[in-house]
Amino acid sequence: MAHDQVRVSRALLSVSDKTGLVDFARALHARGIALVSTGGTHRALQEAGLPVTEVADLTGFPEMMDGRVKTLHPAVHGGLLAIRDNPEHQAALAAHGIGAIDLLVVNLYPFEATIAADRSDADCIENIDVGGPAMIRAAAKNHADVAVVTDVSDYAGVLAALEAHDGALGAEMRRSLAQKAFARTAAYDAAIANWMAGRFGTDAPAQFRAFGGTLGQALRYGENPHQAAAFYRAPGKVRSGVATARQLQGKELSYNNFNDTDAAYECVAEFDPARTAAVAIIKHANPCGVAEGTSLLEAYERALSCDPTSAFGGIVALNRTLDAKAASRIVEIFTEVIIAPDATPEAAAIVAGKKNLRLLLAGGLPDPRAPGETVRTLAGGLLVQSRDAVVVDDMPLKVVTKRAPSEAELADLRFAYRVAKHVKSNAIVYAKAGATVGIGAGQMSRVDSSRIAAWKAAEGAKRLGLSQSLAVGSVVASDAFFPFADGLMAAAEAGATAVIQPGGSMRDADVIAAADAAGLAMVLTGHRHFRH
Repeated sequence: MAHDQVRVSRALLSVSDKTGLVDFARALHARGIALVSTGGTHRALQEAGLPVTEVADLTGFPEMMDGRVKTLHPAVHGGLLAIRDNPEHQAALAAHGIGAIDLLVVNLYPFEATIAADRSDADCIENIDVGGPAMIRAAAKNHADVAVVTDVSDYAGVLAALEAHDGALGAEMRRSLAQKAFARTAAYDAAIANWMAGRFGTDAPAQFRAFGGTLGQALRYGENPHQAAAFYRAPGKVRSGVATARQLQGKELSYNNFNDTDAAYECVAEFDPARTAAVAIIKHANPCGVAEGTSLLEAYERALSCDPTSAFGGIVALNRTLDAKAASRIVEIFTEVIIAPDATPEAAAIVAGKKNLRLLLAGGLPDPRAPGETVRTLAGGLLVQSRDAVVVDDMPLKVVTKRAPSEAELADLRFAYRVAKHVKSNAIVYAKAGATVGIGAGQMSRVDSSRIAAWKAAEGAKRLGLSQSLAVGSVVASDAFFPFADGLMAAAEAGATAVIQPGGSMRDADVIAAADAAGLAMVLTGHRHFRH
């Protein structure tokens, strides 16, 4: 049972990150707390003029093997694990001359930073901490009697508690610190396991997978106000995106903002900025308009015209540096978030006029071909899969109809399939001249998605005062095969002239025959893009 207050008489400090170390240790010493430390930590405290005992003096063994072995000893772990009101434990301490350790301060070798820097395998392995996690786990297990600090941000709180309780730390704080300590070692081990899986392992280890991260931001709530939520950063080198972005201004991001902004930036990253400017407008994780252009302004105007009603309150993602002309136009309607690789000072000043509008600068675009994993919780477990890292430019497109698509149709087919990859299934995308003109998302039947997309295209024409649907002369992309010809015929009736789809249905021959009868050109990709 945890004691309400535990007086701290001796502290062991062994830290890789020495931020705030000397000031913290000096405050402990001022309270009469004896200091013990290792290696570089010992040198730093000694140079600061603090009386400190080296761990080697406790264990009777010098640090050896380049510091790999220094704290793995009963004199350390006995002092951390001994239960204070257990007579046998106390007798063992006395018999072996082991002193109790009441406070452990440890942060680990910088393994995550090492792999993020793309260091050699040897460097990464050398930065796998062994003694640190062992001590942390020992102290956290024995939190009834021992406090453990693994984060420099907790130094101030620990000192304040010691001041408030005359040199003691309360049970609630010790429990909280222990929980954080176990979370830290879990995340640390997850980073190691995942790095090793990527470097030396298989796609799906037979027994265990590890996942972990560090708190990036506590959120006001989740998808709905009654749900708690937080954002966690993955360790190591990560793809550019909302998780790496610098927020220049605006309100804190909400759970839904994070989710939708990630979807928007992943979508716009499909378009090479060296080839074209591109803009994606996202609402509820679905694109409501995507377009290319000779400038960001042109791309935004074309993306917005696809569905300006849905774009209200949406997320705008750009694949190039945000400039003043694009910024001036984007801020004309209510927008939740703008995300781009960078922004000019003029553009940032324009966005600053909308104090609640979030501007995120990611520093780069995520590579759509990069390997990675997606994880989803379910009752009693996790679903883990590799990212959908296939891009249409790498797919051999197979013409299966009597008529082959023209070069212009082929360019639009590739464009539409890039977008369809980021539309919730069932997904149908109409596109023309490098812009979406109608999107059908998330329907239970493909024919309904096709009809909704066609209706969107017709509504767009009405807004522009045109006599015929925007779908006339367009191409259409389907994220999965057409199980029947009805979805295809809905596209033909809307005015589409060419189709891109994976193929693979038992009725492919019927669908191809229907395309031929309607004069459509059709290509098969062989790759499905379901997105649930």
